[in-house]
Amino acid sequence: MELKEYLPIVIDAARDAGIEILEVYNSDDFNVEKKGDDSPLTKADRLAHEVIEKKLTEQTDFSVLSEEGKDVPYEERKNWDYFWMIDPLDGTKEFIKQNGEFTVNIALIHKNEPILGVVYAPVLDKLYFGGKELGAFMGQNMDPQHQLELIENETGMVRIVASRSHLNEATSDYIAKFDNAQTVSMGSSLKFMLIADSEADIYPRFSPTMEWDTAAAHAILKGLDLEIINMEDGKPIRYNKEDLLNPNFLVKR
Repeated sequence: MELKEYLPIVIDAARDAGIEILEVYNSDDFNVEKKGDDSPLTKADRLAHEVIEKKLTEQTDFSVLSEEGKDVPYEERKNWDYFWMIDPLDGTKEFIKQNGEFTVNIALIHKNEPILGVVYAPVLDKLYFGGKELGAFMGQNMDPQHQLELIENETGMVRIVASRSHLNEATSDYIAKFDNAQTVSMGSSLKFMLIADSEADIYPRFSPTMEWDTAAAHAILKGLDLEIINMEDGKPIRYNKEDLLNPNFLVKR
């Protein structure tokens, strides 16, 4: 299978979802206090999910597993060879704060491993994509000027990614082990993209994430020969587990 064949479809799906999200995000009735099933956040999630699912199911032969979709029993999905894993709107708190640091995440999973990923930040209009066989890119296409390369850190500081909304004691203790640490904060999957952009060196995560939070970014990091490592066994984290909760993990250049 040529992964490049799917890129235009996935990029279009992410951008179309971004349009739906921005309509809600920029609407006159955006109210962060609003509760209920049709709150702005829920509405944006749902609209983005519907756009992505429609495009992927109509234009590819793979099943879809989405944070906003139906709960697919493990007995069914464990037999999937390839499938799409989606987080239609990653970065709930960033969306509510309206700071723009949220993303649309779409990944293609093959046998427990992400092989293609797109991370799109609609407000920032930043589009990242890549995979193990593709490399990693930021931009609209695979032209050389859009390809990401890891640049050596010459600052003398170890730049450690810390979640803007989920910094906890375990993370603070980890950072404290470094004499020359500098923290860099960001929301959603953009934390991983700080590594891809050579703006950070380490991303430790000691608080809960789900597989759809990491899959797309993981595929892009693989394009740079980087992995998201399970802190329990030192191996790359796996996908399509019976329990979709990720373990504590580490990304390190």
